[in-house]
Amino acid sequence: MPQIIDIETFLQKRKEIPVIDVRSPAEYAQGHIPGAVNIPLFNDEERKIVGTKYKKENKESAMFAALGIVGPKMVALAKTGMKAARNKELLVHCWRGGMRSAGMAWLFENMGIRAWILDGGYRTYRRYIREFISQPFDLIILGGSTGSGKTAILQELAQRGEQITDLEGLACHKGSAFGALGEEPQPTTEHFENLLADDLLRINPAKRLWLEDESRNIGKCVIPEPFFFRMREAPIIELKVKREIRAARLVTEYGKYPDNELIACIEKISRRIGGDKAREAVEAIGKKDYFTTAMITLHYYDKSYAFSLEKNHPGKKIVISSGSTDPSLNTDLVLETLRSGMR
Repeated sequence: MPQIIDIETFLQKRKEIPVIDVRSPAEYAQGHIPGAVNIPLFNDEERKIVGTKYKKENKESAMFAALGIVGPKMVALAKTGMKAARNKELLVHCWRGGMRSAGMAWLFENMGIRAWILDGGYRTYRRYIREFISQPFDLIILGGSTGSGKTAILQELAQRGEQITDLEGLACHKGSAFGALGEEPQPTTEHFENLLADDLLRINPAKRLWLEDESRNIGKCVIPEPFFFRMREAPIIELKVKREIRAARLVTEYGKYPDNELIACIEKISRRIGGDKAREAVEAIGKKDYFTTAMITLHYYDKSYAFSLEKNHPGKKIVISSGSTDPSLNTDLVLETLRSGMR
């Protein structure tokens, strides 16, 4: 018989055992345990049919409808589960640890696969990770205006053994109007929270964790309020680099994208930078003068960041200046600032 286990045991076991999410594809797309494989008992339309039967008629009617749907699919479901299993073991969950997970676990067990069911299902997982994200972390925020190369510094810090969380990487967005260029589609905010929690679960809570300074919204993803509050309270190291140097970096990063995509990004912020400046930026793109476009947009983003910095980081802050966006050099500066007694 399948064994029902608590969330902490489930998360520990998933390090070695595959997780099977038996919810519908739409539920899975909205948010899921990172790494989970979706083997839906019902597709979206089938789930709707069974749910309607349950609400408008009764449980028995819903069960008959479910059996009629699942019966012809049992062979395919069993084969998919056997293929996904590792050492003939699987972890299974649905929305609240009910009939869907119990039914699939029963099927897997009868095919010789040992199955564990998450008590309370995905709903319990969501409650657990939201509480986990809300706990205190030893954060240090890396700040700096657009084009300072903060993400590259984070990556360099990781290479040197520091703990980092790349919020923009998790959100598949660089945080500006140009932030979606070259990125995969963004996750939902719900799944972004799942990815964040998964990233935080791997860290040593006794050690510091570096984050890039962000607005609460990264594209369409929203940083969980308790975690964002911790970010606002954390000490921040702000890297100051001249606008011309940052513009040159942005040309390297974004000049490779098609002109029509760059123009579309300018149009998103045209009202904020002003109609005349927006037209000038678009004309510069047409002339392949990406440096001018970068300088125009940076004028807007620098003012925006200065306002955000004042609003979101009223606490401890130190400013360091650099004449370069070289990540190795600037990582040296950041770490030296830390060693010299910022904290």
